[in-house]
Formats: sequence, structure tokens, C-alpha cells
Amino acid sequence: MKRQKRDKDSRAFTRGYQAGVSGKPKDGCPFETGTHKQNWLVGWREGRCDQWDGYTGVSGIHRMHISS
Repeated sequence: MKRQKRDKDSRAFTRGYQAGVSGKPKDGCPFETGTHKQNWLVGWREGRCDQWDGYTGVSGIHRMHISS
């Protein structure tokens, strides 16, 4: 099994980041409560900041958080 599938907090952050970079609203968070929601919102905020700073498309690839 891949580590990405086991680490749900990291996965929530990454999904939130992707939603923020693509300009989706934070109301689209799939989690109701808990640490997963917090991680998703933190990722969303960072994604929105990166979108506003122009780190979208190819220029934003280096900003993606990749779990190893």
C-alpha cells in the first residue's frame, strides 16, 4: 500500500492546496470537523496565496508539497 493513501492528513492538505490554487471556495471542504478539516483549510489558504502570487500552472509545480 502506498504511503500517500495511509497519511490522510497530508492527503487532506494536498487536496485543499489543489482546491485553493484552482480558485475553488473554502466551502467545498469535504470534511466536517477534526484535524483533516484543519489540514484541508491550511492547504486551501496556501493554495490561494500561491494563486494570488502567480504560482499557478508550470510556475507553481515546485510549490507542491509531495510526501515521500
